[in-house]
Amino acid sequence: MVDFFLSYLQNERRLSPHTVLGYKTDLLQLSDFLTGKPLESAQPDELRSWVVSLSESGLENTSINRKIASLRAFYKFLVRRKKISKDPSDLLKSLKTPKKLPAFLEEKSTANLFELIEYEEGFTGVRDKLILELLYGTGIRLSELIGIREADVDYNRVKVLGKRAKYRIIPLHENLVSLISRYRELKKEQGSHQEHLLVTDKMEPLYPVFVQRKVKHYIRQVSTLQKKSPHVLRHTFATHLLNHGADLNAIKELLGHANLSATQIYTHNSISQLKEVFKKAHPKA
Repeated sequence: MVDFFLSYLQNERRLSPHTVLGYKTDLLQLSDFLTGKPLESAQPDELRSWVVSLSESGLENTSINRKIASLRAFYKFLVRRKKISKDPSDLLKSLKTPKKLPAFLEEKSTANLFELIEYEEGFTGVRDKLILELLYGTGIRLSELIGIREADVDYNRVKVLGKRAKYRIIPLHENLVSLISRYRELKKEQGSHQEHLLVTDKMEPLYPVFVQRKVKHYIRQVSTLQKKSPHVLRHTFATHLLNHGADLNAIKELLGHANLSATQIYTHNSISQLKEVFKKAHPKA
């Protein structure tokens, strides 16, 4: 039944290959723990024992909770398909995890990222800067950036394919529109006919590690943040919008979040900034 479940996730739920692989890995790990016993016949105490063993192995609670979520999804699927009568994961409880605020660049560091860094001349430098500008200027995910095609950019807006196979339209600011135009000219001069907007030096579609390396390389020059991933620029986009008065619901739509609770975490960063201003400015702070 695991194969049927994975097929359901991929073809009906339209989850990304990376996410489907995560579910598969979790279920195979459980199968190993049960020494090959069919997952359909697993008992609640066996699932709890597995969770305990994960905790004792030193695995972080956030990772354990993700595996618990995989189990719940799998057994709910079996119940709906009437393969089992009772969900053995019903009594599983998620483990407590500390709330981590999203890492983001300060506005000065962000300005330095685009104004002070000297990018290479020609196609490579313009491409690298465009990667950073798109991530920060639109708040899109890494997978969404890689998936942008030439036809998805229509003058001052871009269409991206997000989670749950949903498209959304994101406006582009004037400087970003100009940069895309310049990049396209250079890309054409390279003789590229690639339908993906962003390409490597070999005129092939971008891949995750390529973007991650580029982002880390440039952020390192302007910030001492421990985390220097493409997602940091997504967090920076949302935090800066909120700090400048953007409506939370509007940010939710721009980010492609399914519900507002996922967006509300950025309010904590905004409140932290307000506290700092209060401490510095108020006589009795």
